Amino acid sequence: MDKPILGTSSDTKIAGVKGEFTGGGGFGVWGFCDNGHAVHGDSKTSRGVVGMSQDFHGVFGKSLNNAGVAAESTKAEAINAISHNPGHATIVAINDGNGVGVQGRSGGNVGVVGESDTGRGVMGISNGNFGVSGESQLFPGVRGHSVNGRGTEGFSDNLEGVVGISKQSTGVLGISEAGGDGVLGQSASGIGVHGKGGHLAGFFEGDVEVTGDIRLANADCAEDFDVSGLDKVEPGTVMVLGNEGALSESQEAYDKRVAGVISGAGNYKPGIVLDKKQSSGNRQPVALMGKVFCKVDATFGAIAVGDLLTTSTTPGHAMKTSDPFKAFGAVIGKALHPLMGGKGLIPILIALQ
Repeated sequence: MDKPILGTSSDTKIAGVKGEFTGGGGFGVWGFCDNGHAVHGDSKTSRGVVGMSQDFHGVFGKSLNNAGVAAESTKAEAINAISHNPGHATIVAINDGNGVGVQGRSGGNVGVVGESDTGRGVMGISNGNFGVSGESQLFPGVRGHSVNGRGTEGFSDNLEGVVGISKQSTGVLGISEAGGDGVLGQSASGIGVHGKGGHLAGFFEGDVEVTGDIRLANADCAEDFDVSGLDKVEPGTVMVLGNEGALSESQEAYDKRVAGVISGAGNYKPGIVLDKKQSSGNRQPVALMGKVFCKVDATFGAIAVGDLLTTSTTPGHAMKTSDPFKAFGAVIGKALHPLMGGKGLIPILIALQ
């Protein structure tokens, strides 16, 4: 039986055991074992194993079926790597197949921690997939924390800087625990905040303060009213007040109960709708101010631009006023387009008086 090699040295400059190979491609020390450690280093106060190389890996581990290098520690870091060259990474993990480059796992704490005094704590780069991906069953997949800077920052040359996607809840949630903004949108030359939705583009609970202009692409200022009957009234119809508070289609000439015109006809849509609420009844927006398309009947007199309009005997239609005394309190507005005869739909400027 071969005897084990024992080496002892009390001089810090002389190794207890030294293996040297002066040729090329060989090994200075070779350790082989069927079931235990091929090479074992044990130290009470210093490094257990030290690997040094001038031009290649200081320590290289390779395994066919398990981890190439495994590190374990009871009270400190399992791996502590230091690089003194500012142009090189401290740790480089490469997977040539489809596996993970770096994986960190923890039973009850942080899986991976990256620290840097002046540079990036953690940096992920990928040419064909996510640069950094975080996944969690119960907590945030990725969390950024900073004392004086931004907790998380997204930057892109050509697409969105940050994208939030949720299958069942909020896509992006912004919370401020102090006096800051929950969500701040800012753009150098575009739109600060852009909302687009299948139901509503935006919803606010509480007051809204605007320091600049409010620009509305649509035309009139309307208000929702209860409308008599179950059927929707056609946009452009002239409406009058009823005894029960609900509106109905106008039927009489010079009716002082005139309330406005059902909004939404032609190219003009309501810019503002007041008193919008859920109701089991029939509610529709009625234009009270601004431009709206209105049904008119010119058989009672040709209509010119600027003519005052009032209710007519044609249901839901306006006509030109011919009696100033009767028109007082029954004027709907002014015609913005002429109609020489017959019935039609013309734009008018709502001006109830």
